[in-house]
Amino acid sequence: MTTPTDTTAPAPGEPGATAVATQPSRIEGRSLGKIAWTRFKRDKAAMTGGVVVILLVLLAVLAKPIEAVFGLDPNAPHPDLLDANLGGIPMGSFGGMSLDHPLGIDPLQGRDLLARMIEGSWVSLLVAFGATVLSNTLGTVLGIMAGYYGGWVDTVISRVMDTFLAFPLLLFAISISASLQGGAFGLHGLPLHIAVLIFVIGFFNWPYMGRIVRGQTLSLREREFVFAARSLGARGPLILFKELLPNLVGPILVYSTLLIPTNILFEAALSFLGVGIAAPQASWGGTMNDALTYYQVDTSYLVIPGLAIFFTVLAFNLLGDGLRDALDPRSN
Repeated sequence: MTTPTDTTAPAPGEPGATAVATQPSRIEGRSLGKIAWTRFKRDKAAMTGGVVVILLVLLAVLAKPIEAVFGLDPNAPHPDLLDANLGGIPMGSFGGMSLDHPLGIDPLQGRDLLARMIEGSWVSLLVAFGATVLSNTLGTVLGIMAGYYGGWVDTVISRVMDTFLAFPLLLFAISISASLQGGAFGLHGLPLHIAVLIFVIGFFNWPYMGRIVRGQTLSLREREFVFAARSLGARGPLILFKELLPNLVGPILVYSTLLIPTNILFEAALSFLGVGIAAPQASWGGTMNDALTYYQVDTSYLVIPGLAIFFTVLAFNLLGDGLRDALDPRSN
C-alpha cells in the first residue's frame, strides 16, 4: 500500500527551508539593442518626436492615396470662395477655414491649403531623405578609408573635405539649381528639380559625415578586434566593412536623424528663393514664398507652412537627441 507523497513546503526553521528561500532567480541577458531601446523609451520627448516622425513619413508615403480617398486636389481652384473686391483674398476668417477646407485656401487661386500641405510633405521628405542617403554614403566610405589607412590617403581625403567645406553652399546651390531649370540629363520638370536638389544638398554635405566617421575610425582601428582580424589574415576592405562599419552604425544613425531636418530646411530655403521646386507643384518652402505677398492680410497663409516645417524639424531633432543618449549614455 502506497502512502501519499507529502508536497507541503518545509516550515521556516526546518533544514530544507533555507535551500528553497535562497534559490537564485533566473537572470536573463539583454542585447545592446534592447538596452538602448529601454533607455530610449524613458525619454518622453524622444518618444514623442519618434511618433511624430513616423506619422509624417506615413503621411508623405500615403499622400497620393489620401488625396484620392478624400477627394483632395492641391491644384484645384475655388474662385467662388475668394473676394474679388479685395484682390482675391479668401472670404471668411483665418484664410477661409471651414469644414470643407480645414486649413483654409490660398489667395488669388483658392487652392485648398490642407491638400497642398499634404502634397508638399512627400516632396520635402523625399529630397531630405535622398540627400541624407547620398551624403552619408559618400561621407561614410571616404571617412572610414581616411581613418583606417591614414598617411597620404587621409591627407588627400581630408584636404578634399576642407575644399568642399570652403564652398559657399547656398550660393553654389542657387547657381546650379537656376542653371538646370530648363532640362538636363534627360529629365524635365519635377523629376529634374528633385534630382538636382538631392544632388546639390547631398553631394556638398558629405564632409560633415566624413569627419565624424573619420574620427570614430581613428579610435576603433586600435581596438583588439581589429588586431585580431589582421592576425587572421583579413584584408583592408574586409576590416573596413565587416569589422569597423558595424561599430559605426550608432553615430551614423544619430547624425542622420539630425541631418534630415537640416536638409528639409535647405530644400525649403531653395524653394523659398524660387530655385527649388517650381510651381504648380506644392512645396512648403514655395508656399511660404507665395505667402509673402499676402501675410499682412492673410497671416494664416504664411503661418501654416511655417508651422509644418517647424514641427517636422523639431520632431527629427528630438528623435536624434534621444537616439544619441540611448546609444551613447556617456554623452549625457
